[in-house]
Amino acid sequence: MRKEEIISKLPYSKPFLFVDELVRIDENGVEGNYTFDESLDFYKGHFKDNPVTPGVILTEVMAQIGLACLGIFLLNDSFNKNTSIALTSTEIEFLKPVFPNEKVIVISEKIYFRFGKLKCKVKILNKKGELVCTGTIAGMIV
Repeated sequence: MRKEEIISKLPYSKPFLFVDELVRIDENGVEGNYTFDESLDFYKGHFKDNPVTPGVILTEVMAQIGLACLGIFLLNDSFNKNTSIALTSTEIEFLKPVFPNEKVIVISEKIYFRFGKLKCKVKILNKKGELVCTGTIAGMIV
């Protein structure tokens, strides 16, 4: 499955699609990126004098690239419009802020995929290669 096809199968659209590009994807993990446009609505009220990307949005970026895209790849042709993806658990440590117009790189390594549950170790790096956040994310694909 092509990387663009995987992105097109995600059940999200702008302004809630947080995947610009998938750089690498295989049965063991995925790497992708997203750039936070300064016009995104949440920047208007989240630290209004010094906007910062909310942790819940960083978690969503990790889940979309690191879990949903990988799940679509792993399911391949059996993923269709009747397939659902649901986040079931997260444990994330936030280490650095992400600001408007900043590009982040998400790297995910599969821990396991069995009985429809996918669990991954996921991290976000900034453009300097610094660790922004890291943790584990799990979801169900049914």
